[in-house]
Amino acid sequence: MPELRKDPIIGRWVIIATERAARPMDFAKEKDPVALNNNCPFCEGQKKKTPPEILAYHPPGRAKDSPDWWISVVSNKFPALGVEGDLDRRGDGIYDRMNGVGAHEVIIECPDHDKKYFELAPIHAGDMLWSFRERILDLKKDPRMEYILIFKNHGKAAGASLAHPHAQLIALPMVPAHVKQEISGGRQYIDFKERCIFCDIVSQELSAKSRIVDENEDFLCFAPYASRFPFETWIIPKHHQSHFETTERPQIDRMASLLQSTLSRMDSVLGNPPFNYILHSAPLKEPPMAHFHWHLEIIPKLTHVAGFEWGSGFYINPMPPEQAAKYLREANLSSIKEPAHAN
Repeated sequence: MPELRKDPIIGRWVIIATERAARPMDFAKEKDPVALNNNCPFCEGQKKKTPPEILAYHPPGRAKDSPDWWISVVSNKFPALGVEGDLDRRGDGIYDRMNGVGAHEVIIECPDHDKKYFELAPIHAGDMLWSFRERILDLKKDPRMEYILIFKNHGKAAGASLAHPHAQLIALPMVPAHVKQEISGGRQYIDFKERCIFCDIVSQELSAKSRIVDENEDFLCFAPYASRFPFETWIIPKHHQSHFETTERPQIDRMASLLQSTLSRMDSVLGNPPFNYILHSAPLKEPPMAHFHWHLEIIPKLTHVAGFEWGSGFYINPMPPEQAAKYLREANLSSIKEPAHAN
């Protein structure tokens, strides 16, 4: 079973994934994501190579785990955390540890191995984000879970081991330190100014306009003022909302539209860059929070985090966010495909 160990200095938890144990030579060379071939477990017709479906979007009357789906959610075959067992929190001298209990799922975007998210039909793109909401609401019923992180790795440099488009979900028995920092910053700001820092950022970016990439009636996409990485962008609701899973379907569809246009702009400007996106929402057991605002962070992997960044916590970004936003705003979006319907 995986194990969770807590750093006693800064309170950061680390997953010791014993079931993924590697030999030293396994770290020597990055492996390319699996290309299109008969070995891809996420392609349609390869269900025998993945665990059973947890959730699938498909035509009515289809049997479970059969072909003819357009989104499929399965357990990760090599999970970082296991869903079975008790946490068994315990001490180890001055250290804290517990069993690696959680959930690790894969959300397969579509049967087509080579289709990008921005090429999906609008309703299909909305279904993808709606599946995030469905899985959060389901896993939220498990009292062991405190937080759910949803993320996507696209490209080798972003950590993808399979080329087939997919996102991942990891449910955790604690709140990640980085999310705690965002919540703490929001709490300090509201204590001082009696306003939400995220709402103030939205208001200022809408006023300044120089860092806006795109927007619609419900969402804003912008390059953060203190962007850590070149072409880093955030998508955030214009109206205060702390928990992603409270978002209704019309808003989900408008978010999907903005995410499609943003990824298309990055594809046009940067040439299919490797990237990560990360969904930060409020902790599962918290009531609506006045000082936190859910958001999606999109980070192209164009530079390397090296010694200075690791040692200091500072980031060196060679691309001013105002210039990055301008490049993305002016991107040619003519390559976006508009399928008539979802697969």
